[in-house]
Amino acid sequence: MAATPASPIPVAPAGLTRRAERFVACEGIRVAPHDIECHRDAWIKHGVPAAEIDRAVAFEARWGGLALPPAPFYESGPRILGADVPEGSATEGWWIPAGDGRYSMAYGFMIGPEGEFGISGYHWTPLHASTKGWVESLALAAHARRWAKTITRITGKAVESLNLAGYEPVPEVQGLTDSWWRGKDSLIAVYRGEAISMDAPGCLEAHVYAGLGERALRAD
Repeated sequence: MAATPASPIPVAPAGLTRRAERFVACEGIRVAPHDIECHRDAWIKHGVPAAEIDRAVAFEARWGGLALPPAPFYESGPRILGADVPEGSATEGWWIPAGDGRYSMAYGFMIGPEGEFGISGYHWTPLHASTKGWVESLALAAHARRWAKTITRITGKAVESLNLAGYEPVPEVQGLTDSWWRGKDSLIAVYRGEAISMDAPGCLEAHVYAGLGERALRAD
């Protein structure tokens, strides 16, 4: 019997905000995920622990095959979310590739030992505490671009001089090196991951979305 093809209209995984659910459903597509289980025996023979393969299987079941619009940073992000063979060791921990980039770049997208979503260049750098945080960040960027009256891009040392007094972190993006901040009428995205991962302070970047009304500032 032929396998049932994946629906191109994705169903958002549970736990996202309504904003992110709409983003995934309206702007994403879903292709057939990888069959991670078929590699289990070969990966175990090459020293990958069964628990790490289970993590890869769980990631693929939740996020595999999900293609989202380009990210505003990180060379537009992964083309399609999807797990591959875990990399690492018992002493250093294990990372799972999270999907190929849209372009050739000096780092890859990875899932860290504690489920963090991040990039691995000269250094492993977690961007968000989970893949959910990455998707929430993409959804928030699309939302802010739609509603902002002005968008200002800040780079390099000027990012460190941003005055975030009166702003509060946006919790759903689960920010680690990257973060979003909500003020009275604006949102600020701060992208530090590439600067840290690549030892390149000049890669610091922030996007200020100003002139937002109350509706545009809500999570839903």
